[in-house]
Amino acid sequence: MRENTTVRLTTLSPGAGCACKLPQASLETLMTSLNGFGAGAADDLLVGLPEGDDAAVLRLGDGQALILTTDFFTPVLDDPYDWGRVAAANAMSDVYAMGGRPVAALNLAAWPGDGLPLEMLADVMRGASTKAAEGGCAVVGGHTIADPVPKYGMAVIGLADPTQLMTIDKVRPGDLLVLTKPLGTGVIVTALKQDAADPATLAEAVTSMTTLNAHAARAAVAAGVRAATDVTGFGLLGHLRRMLSASGLAAKVDADRVPLLPDARELAAKGFVPGGTKANMSFLTDWVDVAVSVDEEVAILLHDAQTSGGLLLAVPPSAADLVEKLREHDVSTAVIGEAVAGRPGHISVHAGA
Repeated sequence: MRENTTVRLTTLSPGAGCACKLPQASLETLMTSLNGFGAGAADDLLVGLPEGDDAAVLRLGDGQALILTTDFFTPVLDDPYDWGRVAAANAMSDVYAMGGRPVAALNLAAWPGDGLPLEMLADVMRGASTKAAEGGCAVVGGHTIADPVPKYGMAVIGLADPTQLMTIDKVRPGDLLVLTKPLGTGVIVTALKQDAADPATLAEAVTSMTTLNAHAARAAVAAGVRAATDVTGFGLLGHLRRMLSASGLAAKVDADRVPLLPDARELAAKGFVPGGTKANMSFLTDWVDVAVSVDEEVAILLHDAQTSGGLLLAVPPSAADLVEKLREHDVSTAVIGEAVAGRPGHISVHAGA
């Protein structure tokens, strides 16, 4: 992280990062009211609005598919350069979650016309450009508007092999549920907003949020994984519920195996819980059964609204060695559960064997 500016960006918005998303209940109501999207693409639209996946996918021909996605949010950090890096990693993550590689991106920015220096926005964009370049993605333009609440993100275009796409509806019974980053960015960022985050704790969160999911995606595709998503504002259990519902399956999750960022548990216990996390917990009441043996703070973190989280992979047992391969490349990887037959979308959470 670079030295913070005198303006605390996180104080300028009621939400932070992906926790500022519309609640799942509201978004699902909105999506079900829409129809006809993508009709002009005919058979070339491989993944679109009806699938509710991480990105749209269009067949190009010659063994290639085009991935289109966008993501933007209010300040997740006070340092503008780091906010830009996180936003870029987060926006590109949808491409990785589909098994693709990002190739081009456009800036999306909303900025107060008065009172917030344009130099800060320039720092946001520099940070984003640096992170995009790390992923081989060129930033080629964008759009800005005046807005009293600052927002930044990217529209990203990626490429993939259409025969190797990872989608949310390909989970199979017996698949191992694998998570590639620890949880807890939501509570840590909420503590930051209230000036209560330890610098070392925040640094760990920034490192996690700015780590690209590129290597995890490449390794998963090579191992034959065909079901994946990335964990962001709907939390681990919210995104898992979407995968399971789309695949017609249920799941068992071992809370003791889910990796957590340092101090995340303690901050949750102190009440630094973002509104997005609370909304996730409310929405998932009918979908998730948490055993009494699971600590309350851990249950909160399983719902925690993440920003630029890891990939959630459904790994066939035959490809279980993928976990060790990822760990050998310093990807924080854990087997957290298993897909099973049952009520579609239902998740039972237990602690230990």
